[in-house]
Amino acid sequence: MVPLSKSGGREPRGFESHPLRHICDHGEVLEWSNRHAWRACVASCYRGFESHPLRHICDYGGMTEINGIRIKVGLALGSGAARGIAHIGVIKALREAQIPIDFIAGTSMGSLVGACYAADPDIALLENIALSYNLRKLTQLLDPKMSIFNAGLLGGRKVEHFLKTIIGDIDISQCVIPFSAIATDLKTGTEVVINSGSLITAVRASISIPGVFVPVQYNDLYLVDGGTINPIPANVVRTMGSNFIIAVNVLNAPVKRKRLGLTGNKKSDHMPGFFNTLIQSIYIMEYSIVKANLLKADILIEPDVSAVEPYEFYRGVEAIEAGYTAARKVLPEIEKLLNNFESV
Repeated sequence: MVPLSKSGGREPRGFESHPLRHICDHGEVLEWSNRHAWRACVASCYRGFESHPLRHICDYGGMTEINGIRIKVGLALGSGAARGIAHIGVIKALREAQIPIDFIAGTSMGSLVGACYAADPDIALLENIALSYNLRKLTQLLDPKMSIFNAGLLGGRKVEHFLKTIIGDIDISQCVIPFSAIATDLKTGTEVVINSGSLITAVRASISIPGVFVPVQYNDLYLVDGGTINPIPANVVRTMGSNFIIAVNVLNAPVKRKRLGLTGNKKSDHMPGFFNTLIQSIYIMEYSIVKANLLKADILIEPDVSAVEPYEFYRGVEAIEAGYTAARKVLPEIEKLLNNFESV
């Protein structure tokens, strides 16, 4: 953090008496919703601000150039299994509005969609691929492990082959848009940001739902789904160099699960199956983490995909439309904030 603090003697003239002084304490932003007001406050009351070497104001670890350099937009795509197909609709809407995407970080399904787009920013192609898979084709991607002593129900080899047919066996450094995938170290429970090496391995690790997929061995680590530690990687995309973060959350409140079997009616309730129990448990855990992570984003897009079950990858049309609709609703706010950035 580069502070404009009392100790440094660098506070703007009139800063102490400025009506927006309460939003900042030693240069640290206390309320994320007031970041833009803080920048405007400093720029307006500090004579010579534009030419001062401290014109870079830190913002949660990201550096923002107030004047002269275009804002760097980062896209944080969250986990959500089949509901994550909605990310495609979000990207489609951003592209149509000519909102630049400079960095992408993804968790679980967000890493899969993000990796595909980062490697080849052709949203029409990505949409066609997502819509081409019906239930029969999806079952062909399963390679079950039949022993109870295995670390997961599925080996994941067929999924890796599927990914190679889409994006090829490339290195992350070859992506057109800088990309990071988030996974979790099974031993320590810490976040692992994969931003180098095989793109396929990075995605395969990030989507490894515990108990469903066998963990991925990465160097000396065993990695599982990044959603268990960071469902929406807004902090990661900021450290990549973004100073304007758009986060996409497809983890609707757990109570919105339509066909879990628990309605609150004693006569109609029934015991959830294995897969529903596992996924719902993970969702509850991730949803509690999401609420804190969202404070690190400038814009939040939340498609309503509650009608799509986590395993219903064949319902891409509905998921993509939900993402597109949700993104379109916040486009005016995105454009307004970006214009405010560039005009300060």
